Amino acid sequence: MGIAGYWGLFNELLMITSAVIVAFGWYFIRHKRIDVHRKFMLTGASLGAAFFVSYVLSTFTIGDTYFGGPKKYNAPYQVFLQFHVILATAAAVMGVITLRWALRARFNKHKKIAPWTATFWFVSALTGLAVFLMLFVIFPPGPTTKSLVQILVGH
Repeated sequence: MGIAGYWGLFNELLMITSAVIVAFGWYFIRHKRIDVHRKFMLTGASLGAAFFVSYVLSTFTIGDTYFGGPKKYNAPYQVFLQFHVILATAAAVMGVITLRWALRARFNKHKKIAPWTATFWFVSALTGLAVFLMLFVIFPPGPTTKSLVQILVGH
């Protein structure tokens, strides 16, 4: 596994850890432990944000890795990848809204969207793990695109 794979693994660890911490946060709010819930959710959101920043940095500095598996799996992989991207984007947007409502003490709105947000985040983390496994573990990695840095400096 090259640098793209190791950075991808780091990103996956951030995402999975974020989802696990959000799950604990959800557990604590169900048991009326509001202060603990808040700490877990802020930590989970911070790790989610760290994932996003790291993912963007890796895309700009390394590039994106193509699916390297058998051609017969390429189309299903692409459909699965698009599902993951849409779901992750929705989860991120919902996360910002959910966090904003909580921080503004608009808990009636927060309580309505938060379970959906967490569920989208969990599924997004799992589908992201599946994408990582298909790109770097189950099949040999495909080629990595040029990064923005490579394009800008002409290499």
